[in-house]
Amino acid sequence: MSTVRCIIALAASKQWKLFQLDVNNAFLHGDLIEEVYMKVPEGYPNPLNKVCRLVKSIYGLRQSSRIWSDKLAISLISQGFVRSKNDYSLFIYKTDSHITILAVYVDDIMITGSDESHISAVKEFLDQAFSIKDLGLLHYFLGIEVTYMPDGIALSQKKFTKELLQGVDIDTSKKAVTPLPIHIKLHSDEGDLFPDPELYRSYVGKLNFLIHTRPDLSYTVQLLSQYMQHPRIPHFEALQHTLRYISQSAGQGILLKANDHLTLQAFSDSDWAACPDSRRSVTGYVLLLGNSPISWKSKKQPTVSKSSSEAEYRAMSSAAAEVTWMVRLLTELGVDKLTPFISINQLHFIVTINQPFISPRIQSFMKELNT
Repeated sequence: MSTVRCIIALAASKQWKLFQLDVNNAFLHGDLIEEVYMKVPEGYPNPLNKVCRLVKSIYGLRQSSRIWSDKLAISLISQGFVRSKNDYSLFIYKTDSHITILAVYVDDIMITGSDESHISAVKEFLDQAFSIKDLGLLHYFLGIEVTYMPDGIALSQKKFTKELLQGVDIDTSKKAVTPLPIHIKLHSDEGDLFPDPELYRSYVGKLNFLIHTRPDLSYTVQLLSQYMQHPRIPHFEALQHTLRYISQSAGQGILLKANDHLTLQAFSDSDWAACPDSRRSVTGYVLLLGNSPISWKSKKQPTVSKSSSEAEYRAMSSAAAEVTWMVRLLTELGVDKLTPFISINQLHFIVTINQPFISPRIQSFMKELNT
């Protein structure tokens, strides 16, 4: 999803049009290499009890998705596209004068670029090779609604949110202005067990899909996801609060602004010893391309940090890894000469930079960040 948001943000900044394609019966186009046999379907005359050898892949076959991916990749490479080394579902056609970007998710294809005539030629080629359905401008992709505005492109999941709330047997009329109650601390063993754990898991699973356009729910979802094995009444009450908050902000999303000056910024932070059970900290970061959020995460750290400084460094390390990957991806997309930086509390840097437990290498790195 970070790749999808990155491409849409780039198209908004460059004033490129976004198009969507759908491949008809995608898995049936794959050519099988292995010998695969199947029983003759019921109702078909088969007095000799013969079996069928498959030449093409079919739906339900274990190899189908891989074979279709290889078939599509070979076809696009034959047309001059190059497969991205940072995201294998991304294909790029680049010349000195223009660029065409094609992102694939199974049988859904998003295509954009600087030359609409080349995009039309790619569409014709794909239709001849696989039979596609041209859905025109991108408006609904992977459950995400795309809205074109004068100052950029807005992404939201209003339809999905309404469907989520319609299936909820909870009173959501009471207003909630925050995703979780303030100063809440959930424990894994406090309170009675919730009688319907599958219901809790269902709601939290849907919220995991909702955070693709709702960074404000990232911390909430990672917290509620920790108790899916044995949810308790306090956990469900926190979930109710989150659903009431969502009902008051169903149309909320993110705006990918049309900004010509593209810079990559990364902000990281940590919540030291946030988990009362394991005492592990929580990492949080967000990446901005220009002023558009393209990647974010809130995740519990894998080990216990002995100090808030250590927790900050772990969070910064996660953000730095994401920045490194994003810079490589943007370079492939034609956005180079980026100067990424990670920003955390500068006062914290000043206070800890001369503490004896910090290695000289980290001290040197921190001085470079401060300057």
